[in-house]
Amino acid sequence: MTKTFKPAPTFASETEERMFWESNDSTDHIDWSKAEAVRLPNLKPSSTSISLRLPNALLERIKIAANKRDVPYQSLIKTWLAEKIEMGPK
Repeated sequence: MTKTFKPAPTFASETEERMFWESNDSTDHIDWSKAEAVRLPNLKPSSTSISLRLPNALLERIKIAANKRDVPYQSLIKTWLAEKIEMGPK
């Protein structure tokens, strides 16, 4: 017996679409057995630029640590923040 799929609705906005898929099962609308793998080699994670005021002495220590690791200091800050978040609360 072949499953009949419901047509996916048309959405007025991405927010509306997100809300729909958060509360509906995609297997009711999409035949995943016909899905094909794709590669998106140029897809980059989105990021947001922020301003962060640091004491000069702290920033210099971060730059020294980054230089020892041969990485840009902003990348080191991002790595440290991500590691700290992964550790979770104490």
